[in-house]
Amino acid sequence: MQNKHSRNGFSGQLGFVMAAAGSAVGLGNIWRFPYLAAKDGGGVFLIVYLVLVLTFGFTLLTSDIAVGRHTQKSPIEAYETLKPGWGFLGKITFLVPAIIMTYYAVIGGWVLKYVMTYFMGKGHAAASSSYFASFITSPVAPIVYGLIFMIFTSLIVYRGVQNGVEKFSKVCMPILFFMIFAIAIFSLTLKHTENGVTRTGLQGLAVYMIPNFKGMTFGKFLSIALDAMSQLFFSLSVSMGIMVTYGSYVKKDVDLNYSINMIEIFDTIVAFLAGLMIIPSIYVFAGTEGMASGPSLIFVSLPKVFNAMGVAGNIFGAVFFIMVTFAALTSCISVLETLVADCTKLFHSSRKKTTLVLTVIYSAATVIITLGYTIFYFELKLPNGAVGQLLDLADYISNSVLMPITSLLSCVLIGWVVKPKLVIDEMELNGENFKRKSIYSAMVKYIAPVIMVVLFLQSTGFWQWLSKILH
Repeated sequence: MQNKHSRNGFSGQLGFVMAAAGSAVGLGNIWRFPYLAAKDGGGVFLIVYLVLVLTFGFTLLTSDIAVGRHTQKSPIEAYETLKPGWGFLGKITFLVPAIIMTYYAVIGGWVLKYVMTYFMGKGHAAASSSYFASFITSPVAPIVYGLIFMIFTSLIVYRGVQNGVEKFSKVCMPILFFMIFAIAIFSLTLKHTENGVTRTGLQGLAVYMIPNFKGMTFGKFLSIALDAMSQLFFSLSVSMGIMVTYGSYVKKDVDLNYSINMIEIFDTIVAFLAGLMIIPSIYVFAGTEGMASGPSLIFVSLPKVFNAMGVAGNIFGAVFFIMVTFAALTSCISVLETLVADCTKLFHSSRKKTTLVLTVIYSAATVIITLGYTIFYFELKLPNGAVGQLLDLADYISNSVLMPITSLLSCVLIGWVVKPKLVIDEMELNGENFKRKSIYSAMVKYIAPVIMVVLFLQSTGFWQWLSKILH
């Protein structure tokens, strides 16, 4: 069943690049990248992130895609095929999208709500500080929006790899890129005067781009590097089985070197443009203080910015949240597609039946996670010091625990067990020259495993615990 499914994969290189880039370009690029850049010294974060994309991110992305195409199997089988006895890694990898899928449609529903708000011309209501909290704690509305998002995602996956995932990505990604680019350029033209002080979009660009080394210490630099590394997981869709799945759909005559380069470039440009459209806008209307809102930046801070724009704010807000919806959909589709690929093999079921069953399961999960802000509300202190609810707990387990473990084990398997030559040979299958093979070998064997251990200890609160013990 799986082999047949794999043969009916992407039609060619363009379809693969668009779908993989669509998976990579998600909410992590739109909301997480800008607030991390604002928090971590603007240009300092950009430089560190770019270096890590070209080394650390490139290594994980290459490994996942090459393993997928080499084995022609979904993650649940790929690692056992690669090396007997390593099937447990496929099971761990399976858990990541299985958990992420429980809450991704919830966030997608939040975005849909804001699309409707701005389409109805109620941007002034969204600018209220209590609007977001009132919405997510209401008994019905967030459930309805979450289910709509879930159903739309399922319909695309139900249609198959070429007719669903690939076709949607080919249409959606150019539109998404154009919208991000247009909003980014528009943000640079903004100007606002308040209390006799005029701030411009170009000044906001300087805040975003120019490295700020003021007060920089080794500890602060390490924190910036860890933020940038954790962002790579969100940004490139690595270590969650997605790129292994997409790699298994790639034909053997496709140039993986070119494809991976294009995915890296596309994803990095979109992340950069996301910062370019958000940070100058926030700066113009709220100064540097407005950029300190962290994850709530999209749903709380930006609506205030749109409201300050006057009549144009409703149009700007509508376009922005439509763009975010596209980004959320392409990522959510890739998560569900990975689960479908795994489950068709696990349960020997057809693609359409598997998609329908998973839709029912994750619709129920969407309702439960949504109710985590009402009847199932609780406050749990996570090991990294944050306090969260059901959604935050699921996000922490998948992104801060399972993904670093998956990456570490994947690097050990490829770097020390099957050896990097297996991936290098796959990259050079059609005679192409894998120009970064020396970097790849060094990263996968020595550097990436160390980085993953440090990141895992940081995300689990080990360093905070050690600091308390030492003091």
